[in-house]
Amino acid sequence: MENEVTQRQLRNDSGEIMRALDRGTSFVVTRNGVPVGELIPVRSHRFVPAQEALAVFRNAPAIDGERLRSDLARWVDQDLPSGG
Repeated sequence: MENEVTQRQLRNDSGEIMRALDRGTSFVVTRNGVPVGELIPVRSHRFVPAQEALAVFRNAPAIDGERLRSDLARWVDQDLPSGG
């Protein structure tokens, strides 16, 4: 369920709304009953230990370096434009 906040509430209760954002609450801002925007908490970056990251990719398929370079070369133009 989305929390709605009116334009007036946003203006008058901004401190309370900001604290709710800090706690992870999202809001839909309305004007005259019509949704006009969203306020969502910024996702904080979480540190992931190297061992945990390695475990996630342990069963990932191996990368064929030559095939990767070939695929990239097909789509990326590495020729520098001539200056002048």
